[in-house]
Amino acid sequence: MTELLSDDAIAAQLPEDWERDGDEIVRTYEFDAYLDGIGFAAGAGGLAEQHWHHPEIHISWCEVEVRLTTHDAGGITAKDMDLAEALNEIY
Repeated sequence: MTELLSDDAIAAQLPEDWERDGDEIVRTYEFDAYLDGIGFAAGAGGLAEQHWHHPEIHISWCEVEVRLTTHDAGGITAKDMDLAEALNEIY
């Protein structure tokens, strides 16, 4: 099982524009058009498969919210930070 990060490690490693929300990290990506967000969500799904780590993705008009946690560890791990960084790179 993947090891949970400490509160200090989470604060130090939290990727740009991500926030902590309890046992999750979350970011809302903004887009100029609905289909741009849909395209991003599709790319996020592909990254999730590559990382074998699957976020919650909520799509609304011109926004895509992504929430990450490592369910089997019961909180935030390096897997969450790694995928968050990868999502920032495709944004």
